[in-house]
Amino acid sequence: MSDNLTVVILAAGLGTRMKSRKAKVLHEAGGMTLVEHVVRSALAVTSPERVTVVVGHQADRVQATLAPTGVRFALQTEQKGTAHALEMCRSTVPDHEGRLIVLYGDCPLLSVDTIRLLLADHAGSGATATVITTELENPTGYGRAVVGEGRVLKAIVEEKAASPEQKKIREINSGIYCFEAPLLWEHLSRIEPNPASNEYYLTDIVDLFNREGLSVRALLHANADELMGINTRAELAVVDNIFRERKTRELMLAGVTIRRPETVTVDMQVRVGMETTIGAFAQLLGDTTVGEDCAIGPGCILTNCVVADRVEISAYTVAQDSRIESGATIGPFARLRPGNEVGEDAHIGNFVELKKTKMGTGAKAGHLAYLGDSEIGAGSNIGAGTIFCNYDGAKKHKTQIGDGSFVGSNSTLVAPVEVGKGAYIGAGSVITEKVPEDALAIGRGRQAVKEGWAKRRRERKG
Repeated sequence: MSDNLTVVILAAGLGTRMKSRKAKVLHEAGGMTLVEHVVRSALAVTSPERVTVVVGHQADRVQATLAPTGVRFALQTEQKGTAHALEMCRSTVPDHEGRLIVLYGDCPLLSVDTIRLLLADHAGSGATATVITTELENPTGYGRAVVGEGRVLKAIVEEKAASPEQKKIREINSGIYCFEAPLLWEHLSRIEPNPASNEYYLTDIVDLFNREGLSVRALLHANADELMGINTRAELAVVDNIFRERKTRELMLAGVTIRRPETVTVDMQVRVGMETTIGAFAQLLGDTTVGEDCAIGPGCILTNCVVADRVEISAYTVAQDSRIESGATIGPFARLRPGNEVGEDAHIGNFVELKKTKMGTGAKAGHLAYLGDSEIGAGSNIGAGTIFCNYDGAKKHKTQIGDGSFVGSNSTLVAPVEVGKGAYIGAGSVITEKVPEDALAIGRGRQAVKEGWAKRRRERKG
């Protein structure tokens, strides 16, 4: 990490080709917005106070997304070109010393290694500016890089202004620069507006430097895909797939088994421990962490969950914002809504739904239950068909089940209610009042048997 490196990320555009009401840089690939990927790479080479993001369209939303990173912001209220966007940072960057790199909020694939390569090449050449270039089979639409001996960049010629010979050039400008900062700020305000568009283009600084005898270098990058800017939803899908492939490969190389990895969706920030197995079509999203020796079944969707070691989550379980401790078993077809804590060796069975519930160590709910806003003690058993009635139409209320309690099948507990330690609830009961420790509570109508009633009824009908 460099102490005198400034990074400016241009992220003010709307991106009309995305056909979206959302700013382009806020679209997601690999589970993160495009601009978050770029900021993440920038923070690997310099500190947050030396990263400035130029915002414009939906500036508030972009700033809210990036606020946790600690980076700075500059506002470009009018979209008047790349040089104008950089000019908006003149008073925002911490100083005008050292070196300055220009990146783009819609180029999420650019790696930290490439940024470091740019820095090293720039430092070693003694150039005033270094521009990353790459070669394309079909460079139509891109500015051509006219490069001389020693990789000196003579000019960047836009498609419309290019001669027939220049259009044959396959080496194009990526728009990613490294500058000697004092010379950049000295010359930036001298860029003239383009006569056709009345915008200020950063590419013009190459000609400006060359006229004054300041060296500009072109760094040829072999991987054009890494420099890809996202302009359409089709390109967004391509980049998302690249991130997904990178992530599953990273996990498999780290000791995770993934069944049919081409079907699995794992966000970039997800962490998974060794010897864990992930089934086909599973999705691990957001800030999910999965420990070692776990089994995540096919079709499971985990979002912002913390899963400890030796947890088994069976097929088609959906969990969000929940914590699952070691040895627990979940599913299949369970649903964990936000706010749950499932204790060690607890069991949540098929078609059980939890919401803001704490399950103690070894507690069980095997089948077909809804447990909301509750605390269930260690070793308790919740029978099939049990419902915690936590909502009275205006407020939510809590149900507390003591350690070692037994709730019979098809019971309804109307919150707020408390069941003491070791208590039993008879099957089919409606419980509205506190049940003391070690008590048996039965809240149902008494069964009546009328001998011969059915036979007499049939005879009357006959």
